[in-house]
Amino acid sequence: MKRILILIAALAVILCLPASADEGDEETKWTSSTFSGLKWRGLGPAMMSGRIGDLAVHPHDQDHWYVAVSSGNVWETRNAGVTFEPIFDGEGSYSIGCLAIDPTDPNIVWVGTGENNSQRSVSYGDGVYKSLDGGKSWQNMGLEESMHIGEIVVHPENGDIVYVAAMGPLWGPGGDRGLYKTTDGGQSWAKVLDISENTGVVCLEMDPRDPDVLFASAYQRRRHTWTLINGGPEGGLWKSTDGGENWREINRGLPSGDKGRIGLAIAPKRPDTIYAIVEAVGDRSGFYRSTDAGENWHRMSDYISRSPQYYNEIYVDPHDPDRVYSMDTYLHRTEDGGKTWHRVPLKGKHVDDHAIWFDPDTPDHILVGSDGGLYESFDRGEEWRFMENIPVTQFYRVSVDDDEPFYNVYGGTQDNNTQGGPSRTLDR
Repeated sequence: MKRILILIAALAVILCLPASADEGDEETKWTSSTFSGLKWRGLGPAMMSGRIGDLAVHPHDQDHWYVAVSSGNVWETRNAGVTFEPIFDGEGSYSIGCLAIDPTDPNIVWVGTGENNSQRSVSYGDGVYKSLDGGKSWQNMGLEESMHIGEIVVHPENGDIVYVAAMGPLWGPGGDRGLYKTTDGGQSWAKVLDISENTGVVCLEMDPRDPDVLFASAYQRRRHTWTLINGGPEGGLWKSTDGGENWREINRGLPSGDKGRIGLAIAPKRPDTIYAIVEAVGDRSGFYRSTDAGENWHRMSDYISRSPQYYNEIYVDPHDPDRVYSMDTYLHRTEDGGKTWHRVPLKGKHVDDHAIWFDPDTPDHILVGSDGGLYESFDRGEEWRFMENIPVTQFYRVSVDDDEPFYNVYGGTQDNNTQGGPSRTLDR
């Protein structure tokens, strides 16, 4: 009578059967045919979607987007969000930290696996992937022990040169940790910035005028079951002027002592202006600005995101060098270079933001990825359109009931309440 109980009983019988009819087998050997009658099907839901980690938009087709999901692979739309398709389901990781499109050939797409925060439920990855055909097929290009990728930056004139900011394992030392560079499209990697076995690189910025000028943010961290060590004496900013061959620290004006996660952003219209959002000990956390390409820093305000390990990513509007967006529990924006900050309106939008994209042609058009999915605005956040067709809700626990004719499925989700719905429906 109760279909679920019957199914469970049937599965229990199957699982108790030996793999061979021969008595005396010491070992049960399962094959793919053992479970070939069981098939997966997607139930959703997409009504609240899930955590978006990064966005990449085709440079010549603004209706073509790639969406990195922190716990749900990579999704693609070619019609500005009307439909989405998963394009990374067959690979070795489901947790995605960042994306990058090769500016010299947009068919080449890079994926950094392992979400780039230090949250309690953070998921890890297995390195860097590359596609040569716009996401139809993928190849793992190495750095399998990086586990969490902060950022990927592709050289604007030579697609064989790629930089990967690797945060390294969260729960232990070592791994592939630091800033890596390839000059042969990922066939081999050289570690060009190595801080220590405990400190990786979370953020990398490239000067738009000179791709040999690089700025990197070092992040020392370690999670244990009882605490998060979210910073240390090795945190800070580094600069290279020769494509990563040599580096020097550029912390003049920044807080001394232990520093946590630092977010960096260059103003495209005024590249000598660089912003940094800095987590530091004492009362010196805040928002800093340099107007001389990182040589000196000045504290603009005490603003910092609510949970730096989870956010502390900033983006400069390409249309206005004084307008900066900060990823935070509530998306924040400054119009005066960081002196004052205001919440971006939340009407119809979820909190907890992690990624943003600016339309290069339409200043008020933006995309924002949050813990509740992907949103689009055509008036810089006054109103939002929710993409309710990316079914990547992150469930922590799932249960079912005995309802008929179709049982219901319920689950507790990451940051999105408890959700429930029918396992099937007669309504098309």
